[in-house]
Amino acid sequence: MEAVLMPQAAAAAVAVAGPARLRRAGEAAIGGRKAGVVRLGFVRRWHGGAVRARFGPARARLAVEGSRVAGEEGEEEGAARLFVGLPSDVVSDGHAVNRAKAVSAGLRALKLLGVDGVELPVSWAVVQPGSGDLFEWSGYIAVAEMVREAGLGLRVSLDTHGSALPCWVAAAAAADPNILFTDRSGNRRQGCLSFAVDELPVLSGKSPMEAYEAFFRSFDAAFHDFLGSTITDVTVSLGPNGELQYPSFPLASDGYTGVGEFQCYDKHMLARLKQHAEVAGQPLWGLSGPHDAPRYGESPESSGFFKVHGGSWETAYGSFFLSWYAGELLAHGDRVLTAASKVFAGEPVELSAKVPLLHSRPAEATAGLHGGYGPVAEMFARHGCTVIASGMDARSGAEELLAQIKAACTEHGARLAGESATLVVARDGDGSPGAWGGLLTAERTRPCHFTYQRMGAEFFSPDHWPLFVLLVRALESPEEAHEDDLPSAGDGARLAVPSGRAAPRGTAKQAQAA
Repeated sequence: MEAVLMPQAAAAAVAVAGPARLRRAGEAAIGGRKAGVVRLGFVRRWHGGAVRARFGPARARLAVEGSRVAGEEGEEEGAARLFVGLPSDVVSDGHAVNRAKAVSAGLRALKLLGVDGVELPVSWAVVQPGSGDLFEWSGYIAVAEMVREAGLGLRVSLDTHGSALPCWVAAAAAADPNILFTDRSGNRRQGCLSFAVDELPVLSGKSPMEAYEAFFRSFDAAFHDFLGSTITDVTVSLGPNGELQYPSFPLASDGYTGVGEFQCYDKHMLARLKQHAEVAGQPLWGLSGPHDAPRYGESPESSGFFKVHGGSWETAYGSFFLSWYAGELLAHGDRVLTAASKVFAGEPVELSAKVPLLHSRPAEATAGLHGGYGPVAEMFARHGCTVIASGMDARSGAEELLAQIKAACTEHGARLAGESATLVVARDGDGSPGAWGGLLTAERTRPCHFTYQRMGAEFFSPDHWPLFVLLVRALESPEEAHEDDLPSAGDGARLAVPSGRAAPRGTAKQAQAA
């Protein structure tokens, strides 16, 4: 389980929210380079003697293009929103909030920093552990009430894949493994239902689409009083990690940079491929996926399919297969967003879903994005759905890819939002907070809102929290944020984060700033 900031450490989180370097000249502003310059807020000493910082919203200089309604003519400039993801296990049994006091302390720290809101991952497995019509929302409702009390906005992600797959669905997959995605070697992808069974009654007499829609409707009814006030956005899952893609990467995929494998070998996908080939007048093309495609981790040049010159993906067969494979992915996304649109039509929330950021055309092809992001943006726009670029970082090449996706969204009238990989500003090589500020504020890459992943003990640690604060500064004032503004040992500010179970004696004293 993730540990999050304990209440005793909340003062520390606030204390290091900006540098404690008050100039000898008597400047009151944190981090000001000269007298009178206030970059994020002021330090004030409250009656209790604790030093706290009041911050303006991080969205001050983040303008978004387009109106709130996708496709509406004209442009409206407004404030982009900054969110932080809550711990993935903030609710684990449907009834209670895990480490509620710690979460509350973290929410207060984020509010003082000027963050707009938080993102709440909602697991289908947690709220519907049985195959009946009973859903348990009390734990997640308690989180929403905590967020409302803290004065923050809330994005909700309705997760239906991977570990969010309920036990009763997993049991159906165990009884019939062909409802799971399968690679060429016959390996089944646990937690990922094949898109080919979307409308088949394979889940206790219900289809996955019927089950997804029931999940969405139950959420809508349970959280009706929060929608449009506390809850501003609802994200629905379209595939592994919530993203619109096939599970083309291997199970142990951390740091994976290979091409991936096609996932079309369960009997239902093969039946659809066979039917498509017969309609096209090429029945032999429907017997299997590409025989010369690479395996997991192999380079494009290691096999005949993706060779730069003379690869079979450039032949008539390659075009036939890739267009069918990508079409199946788009059809799945369209079905899920149709169900979500029916449920949330008229609700005062923004509907959104994720797309992956992939590093090469072959990787896009095995993930089902052959043809690029244009067809995806067009499909999202038809449903008034915001495109969330998932797993963003500030490494070399990220700017160009994000610019391509935004251009596709602009062309088709969809909005673009962003979501980071986990704790990216603390990873070597992922770019400085200042680089992030440029990526998130430049017109060609700027998202309408951005979610930073994810709150926990490491997020509030002395190694990460100051970097996140600098990222917030970079979003507000990109030209002024600099690593020199980070608190140093000589500043007298120290952040102590206990284990998440019990705070050791003296933590509160250690946490206070000099």
